[in-house]
Amino acid sequence: MTKTRLTLLVVENNDYQAQQTISATQAAQECDAELQVIQTEHDAVMQSQEILNLLYRPEGTRPEGLMFEPVGTPLAQAARIAATSGVGWVVLNREVDYISELRRQFSSAVFSVTTDHAEVGRIQGQQIGKLLPRGGAVLYVQGPSDNKAAGRRAAMLGAKPPKVDVRVLKGLWTEESAYHAVVSWLKLSVTKEVKFSLVAAQNDAMAIGARRALEEHTSGAEREHWLSLPFIGCDGLPKTGQEYVHRGILAATVVIPANAGQAVKALVTAIRSKRQPEECIFISSHSFPVLDALKPAR
Repeated sequence: MTKTRLTLLVVENNDYQAQQTISATQAAQECDAELQVIQTEHDAVMQSQEILNLLYRPEGTRPEGLMFEPVGTPLAQAARIAATSGVGWVVLNREVDYISELRRQFSSAVFSVTTDHAEVGRIQGQQIGKLLPRGGAVLYVQGPSDNKAAGRRAAMLGAKPPKVDVRVLKGLWTEESAYHAVVSWLKLSVTKEVKFSLVAAQNDAMAIGARRALEEHTSGAEREHWLSLPFIGCDGLPKTGQEYVHRGILAATVVIPANAGQAVKALVTAIRSKRQPEECIFISSHSFPVLDALKPAR
């Protein structure tokens, strides 16, 4: 049997994206599929152009299925081109509104595989409640403003205790982006007006970047105070987030399993069976350590 040809586009700027590649590669091997992985920068135009280049290849050379996590828009026009051409289309880590229409009009597989990012935010809010039961101020590093996953993870704000005050900084999912955001913020006079009780970020990489900035750009009692606080993040990969918790660098993380592998399996099954999978496949997350194991911060 000819191997099913798939392409995964990743923005490999953090550990979670690297794990996406690993999980997709393993799944492709299990399914006896041929997987091409293309790395792009965090650039919506570059991502769109790369996808269009793939879709406009001659028949027989273009992939039978495409998987990607949108950097900017979810590329509705490119999705229609894919569906018209019989190319499977999978959107990772985002729910998109055009999928239902394309599934009604075309027989090619069109679906999304995503984490319930609002659930991730709620779990993080519950972690904050366990760590700060009497309230306090939280420095919170959020993902890009144009990223819906970041917006949904902000459900943390509704799940945290009412007495917790949150001050938001913006990052780009990377350790370096959080590092520079915190370094810039430390230069502002407002940083001295509030005594913070916890540092949270929407992924583990940014939590580590924030911690590194506070360690390197403060001194004396101020530095000692910052480094005594609990730091929490999300992604919870075994060799990074979970390991940071074991080592005491993070107090907690939210485990978000890499979902590209499940996308590969669902896409291969859909292409070979000519049947649509579920419109949106949700992947569950959980706290690490479990919520009941978290103790109030000093």
